[in-house]
Amino acid sequence: MYSIYANPDHVHFLISRSSKLSEEYLSTIIEESSERFINENKLCTAKFKWQDSAAAFSVSKTDVDRVCKYILNQPRHHKKTTSSEEYESLMKFYQMTLRHGNIG
Repeated sequence: MYSIYANPDHVHFLISRSSKLSEEYLSTIIEESSERFINENKLCTAKFKWQDSAAAFSVSKTDVDRVCKYILNQPRHHKKTTSSEEYESLMKFYQMTLRHGNIG
C-alpha cells in the first residue's frame, strides 16, 4: 500500500499487486474484508456496504509519487471538483491513454 484516502463517498488508494491477481479479484478481497471489519467493529451506526461499482487504473512505477500526492490531496481537490467530475475525468484520460497505447 502506497497511499490511501477515504472521502465521504469514495476511496482512493494506490497499491502494488501481483500480476497473478486481477483487479476484480483484489477489489473483491478489499471489499469483503473491509465490510466485515467495519461491521464487526460497529464503526457505522447502520450496516456498512460498499456501492456496486468500482474502477481500477494502472500507473507506471515512475508515476507512483505523483499519484500518491494526488490521493493525499483529495480534501483540497474536492473543494473544486465533485466526485462525478473526477470520475468522468479519469475515465476520459484512461480511455484516451488506452487508444494511444501509453499505459505504463
